[in-house]
Amino acid sequence: MSSQNDQVRALLAEAWVSWAERGAALAAGDWDRPTRLPGWTVRELYAHVAPVPEMFTGLRAAVLDGPVEVGDGAGILRAYNRPGGIAHTAADQVAEAAKRVAEVAEPAVLIARFGVEGPAALAGLADLPPDAVVAHPLLGSVTVGALGEVALMEATVHLLDLVAAVGGPPPAEGALRFTTALLARVADPVAFIEAATGRGAEAVLPVIR
Repeated sequence: MSSQNDQVRALLAEAWVSWAERGAALAAGDWDRPTRLPGWTVRELYAHVAPVPEMFTGLRAAVLDGPVEVGDGAGILRAYNRPGGIAHTAADQVAEAAKRVAEVAEPAVLIARFGVEGPAALAGLADLPPDAVVAHPLLGSVTVGALGEVALMEATVHLLDLVAAVGGPPPAEGALRFTTALLARVADPVAFIEAATGRGAEAVLPVIR
């Protein structure tokens, strides 16, 4: 468990570096380019994905001494994306939040979150075990490791959105493979296997919004 968590943290830090490097190479006009996410510019995409150090440092204060309700990233994604889940009900609020941040945060600030602040906050949690249970405002309680898995998936999926908008190298192979495996675990396993092997007609994809 700990070795996998170490890998997730390393891949997440690497993904953030990719975001920082890509942002540093953008021309001023590139930040206002549209992305394939309807209504989202490159700047708003950065604002949405950029790590907020306070969220990571706040995990220590949220540690619980009790059972966990959701123990892996796939469980979090299933809960978010079920009918009536937050991925559906809060999509407009998430977009508006990104727009508000993008309006006030200069590109240099967003780049620093990926290249400096986020990695420093992540390193500061190195002693917090992946099975540590923390309070979650929507799911009751989750593990630190589960949150890391979702963060890596988000950084990887949206990096593909960024590359589609402005070009650049794809995410690291390790991040792509991890994200592929995580998304596969979100689906019903029998339905996914049968769809992947051409044996089932049930619509399986997309597994997240």
